[in-house]
Amino acid sequence: MNWQPAPDISRRIAHLISHLPFNHAKSDRIFCFRSTGSTSRATARIWSLPTIWQQALNTQAAYCLEVISHRFDKLNLDEQERVLIHELLHIPKTFSGALVPHRSRAHGRRTYRHYHDTVEALFQSLLRKSYQ
Repeated sequence: MNWQPAPDISRRIAHLISHLPFNHAKSDRIFCFRSTGSTSRATARIWSLPTIWQQALNTQAAYCLEVISHRFDKLNLDEQERVLIHELLHIPKTFSGALVPHRSRAHGRRTYRHYHDTVEALFQSLLRKSYQ
């Protein structure tokens, strides 16, 4: 597998953070990559830097957002936007280096459907898309 910096994705993430309620996210601490050669079924993933690693490396919280080229790049621009919003939803309000799971509560309070509805609502609320 190979990772290359993705400045185009970084620009889109910065746009989404500034135009959606992601005030807690620090775009300068989210590093974006495009990967090739992955056998994952995912379209994109977000990687965290847990607290113990932050302490060991004497650094702040950070995230790596990876788009898997052979899946992400063939999506239309609207679907790409939804994928990026979905990945940003995994960043907790504390920007601590942890990740928010898809199903974080019991009894269906927060489910995958909740994530889908939230992504769609955020996407629809964008007055200007990150690719425009």
